[in-house]
Amino acid sequence: MITLVEPVNKSLFFRLFLIFGITLVLFLIIIFASLQLTSNERDSAIETIPDYFTRNVESVIQDIGAPPNLGNAMRLANELDWTINIRNPIMRWSSDAENRLNVDSSQYLETLTTEAERRTISNEDIIMVKRGGYDFYFYPRSMNDNNFTYFVLYIGLTLAALVLFINYLMVNKLLDPVRLLKEGAERIEKGDLNFRVKSNRQDELGELTESINHMADSLQSMLEAKRQLLMAISHELRTPITKAKLRLEFMPTSEEKTQLREDIDEIDLLISDLLEAEQLNNEHSVLVAEPVEFAGFVKSIAKQFETYEGGLKIDTPEEDEIFHLDKLRVRLLITNLLNNAIRHGQAEPILVKVSFDKDRVILKVIDHGEGIPEKHLSQITEPFYRADSSRQRNTGGFGLGLYLCRLIAEAHGGSLLIHSEMEKGTRLTVSLPRHPPSSEAKQ
Repeated sequence: MITLVEPVNKSLFFRLFLIFGITLVLFLIIIFASLQLTSNERDSAIETIPDYFTRNVESVIQDIGAPPNLGNAMRLANELDWTINIRNPIMRWSSDAENRLNVDSSQYLETLTTEAERRTISNEDIIMVKRGGYDFYFYPRSMNDNNFTYFVLYIGLTLAALVLFINYLMVNKLLDPVRLLKEGAERIEKGDLNFRVKSNRQDELGELTESINHMADSLQSMLEAKRQLLMAISHELRTPITKAKLRLEFMPTSEEKTQLREDIDEIDLLISDLLEAEQLNNEHSVLVAEPVEFAGFVKSIAKQFETYEGGLKIDTPEEDEIFHLDKLRVRLLITNLLNNAIRHGQAEPILVKVSFDKDRVILKVIDHGEGIPEKHLSQITEPFYRADSSRQRNTGGFGLGLYLCRLIAEAHGGSLLIHSEMEKGTRLTVSLPRHPPSSEAKQ
């Protein structure tokens, strides 16, 4: 027994083979038993008809009488569940209105007694008795053998359906880990590298589960190492950037100095964005949340963009509402959204709209510029991704702006949605709750 249990536990193929093998055996048993029962019933039906009347025909005929008592004939027909037909030159009577067999066309098979003989019609046996100038015909009121055949057929089909259903349940249970693996792969694909598929299976699916969990461990380790390296490099770059700024102050004023200052400030901004992105990407990041009148906060940030040549329109509700936010990070979010709209707005008007929906605030920044191709929308908020790879730094940035916006919104328990059409413009929608997740916010 132990030698059989071990391959069953360790081989999915062996278990499937057993399930389908047992199913095949059960089907063969059901079919054989059904055919055997049907054959036995047909054979016994043929034999019991003459045997019954050989032993009882005399008493049956005596009860009916000759001339026949039709009341007794009807009573006997109901008791026996048989049809009784009585014929003579001036009389044709039947106990059954349906009278499903035409006894007049029956053919002789054999003699049972001096007065009785077995006849056949439509492959069915009937009994005919001649007495007192009358012909008495006896046959089953319904085809009992056919009914039994149908009964056996229905039972067989029911058992077959039951076997298939049990088979389905067993295979479905056997493949449960596949659904868990699918869920785990989808969650890992979406970035949830902390998720692990739980399974105590020892077969091929158990080995596959362990492989996926090991893959997630490796990915998490690699990404953590990348994050630590990036943060370390960014921190280390602070020192030479600070020294470069100090030395720049001692250089004489010139166009080259101005250009060099812009380049150093650009690198400094990139380092700041990288550090901020990695801090927000950390599952243990903490928000410094404080109460803010949101509409007024947006207006104060938008003032620095009033010189935009296309015009900046601010649409806010009459009554402001207080939300708990990390002001520095939300300021960065709104600034990046407006910078993005101005950079690609093609000097067309920009609308900034604030609305409140129960315990959420909806911020929309809508421009009427060049738009973003649909194929880029799903990746536009990924780090260092730019829809136009040929764009220069001064026209397209480093590809961190919308990435930071998404991280800041998600850190507050909100979301960033982007809808865009080419040559019609882009709508950026940020949704934030009244309070950030308590586990991530320090009130």
